[in-house]
Amino acid sequence: MPLKSPAGQMTEGYVLAPRHEGGRYLSVLLTGNQHAVDFGFAVPLPDGEFDYEQLDTQQIYPNFKRPELTLDELHAELRNLPCCVSDEEGEGEGDPVNLVLVGNLDEMLAALSRGGWSFTHRVDLETVRRLAGAAISGAAYPVAPVSPLYLYERPQDIALQRARNTILQRNHLRLWLSPMRYHGKSVWVGQISRDIGTRFTIHSPYLTTHKIDPDVDEARTALQEDMIYSQSLVSLGLIKGVGAASKDTPRRNLTTDPYYTDGFRGVLIFDIHPTALTDIKFLSWDGRKGGFIEQSTQQGQR
Repeated sequence: MPLKSPAGQMTEGYVLAPRHEGGRYLSVLLTGNQHAVDFGFAVPLPDGEFDYEQLDTQQIYPNFKRPELTLDELHAELRNLPCCVSDEEGEGEGDPVNLVLVGNLDEMLAALSRGGWSFTHRVDLETVRRLAGAAISGAAYPVAPVSPLYLYERPQDIALQRARNTILQRNHLRLWLSPMRYHGKSVWVGQISRDIGTRFTIHSPYLTTHKIDPDVDEARTALQEDMIYSQSLVSLGLIKGVGAASKDTPRRNLTTDPYYTDGFRGVLIFDIHPTALTDIKFLSWDGRKGGFIEQSTQQGQR
């Protein structure tokens, strides 16, 4: 990158960092006389195996002008989303659609990368072989593929994960570009959950699946908290989604894993400019009684 030397001349500078498969977030701090500039950016590192390398947002809705919605219109549209993802035939109710991200792709990827999320490999023979080997040995595979689920009659457009030191556990999210826009930003509909193990199943074409933590709200809330502290959000809130399911009467996804939930979707609105924690706006939509969103909204209105 071009830098200015103490003598005022422009010179070339380089940022050296360990390579991470798929890409990584780089945080840069430039200091000068009585001032400093702190910024960061996500750097994709493609190798031909990652799902984002095939993502072309211009081709998802090639002959359709996505409408710009007001906040009230966005609220109404999000409440009418399907409750859950489905299989390739559009049948069955899978994991709940419990997340909405509003932002352009580079804004979101930078924020997620900063929060420790990584890109994912596509599902193919080699990555499934590597996944199976990691599952047997318990080794890490931080860019492991995420199986396809379906919304808008297609598999997820992109998936990310927050990996741990074993393939058996990770948080992962799937995102679909929706036919909506808000304030010039894309609206991404998603599903997020935490993997707590792997098992064999006849309900998957790969004969193996990750078992999800039945408390699917925990993964949603953890992401909200991460993004708040990343200073990448301008607004967030909750909206009605799949509907409540208790521990005693859980729902089940396409591979029969049980899950329980308060039934809400998290809505996160991103911006490229940093927003201080005290300046984040809470959407007074469908917040839980006594929950942090409702309490914060009431405090902000005093």
